[in-house]
Amino acid sequence: MKLLPLGVTIVATLMIIFGTAEIATGFRHRFLGISTSANLNATLAGAGIGALYLVAGLLVMTMKRRAVDLVLVCLAFVIVGRCIMVFTGVFPVNSPEQTFAIVAGTSIAILFAIYIGLNRKLFVR
Repeated sequence: MKLLPLGVTIVATLMIIFGTAEIATGFRHRFLGISTSANLNATLAGAGIGALYLVAGLLVMTMKRRAVDLVLVCLAFVIVGRCIMVFTGVFPVNSPEQTFAIVAGTSIAILFAIYIGLNRKLFVR
C-alpha cells in the first residue's frame, strides 16, 4: 500500500477536522467562543458547509485524480457558503473574534483549494 504524500495527508486531515468542527458548530451554534445565529438556517448552512468540507477531505484521501474536481467543487461551495452566511447575518461579524474566524476560516479553505489544484499531478488516474 502506497503512503499518501505528507502535504496531501496534512491538508486532507485538516479538512476532515475542520469539517467536523463546522458540523458541530452548525448544531451547537458555538465553538471556541465563536457563534452563529441560533436558527434553522444557521443550523442547515453550518452543518451543510461542514459536511462538504468533511467530504472534500475524505475525497482527497482517495488520491484519485477524478476526485480532485469534486474536491474543488466542494471547497468552492464551502467558500461561497461561508460568504453567504456572513452576508445574510447567519454568521455575525460583530466582534474582532468573529471577523477573524470567518476571514481565517475562509482563507484556509481557499488555500486548501489552491494547494489541491496545484498538486493535481500527485493524484492517480
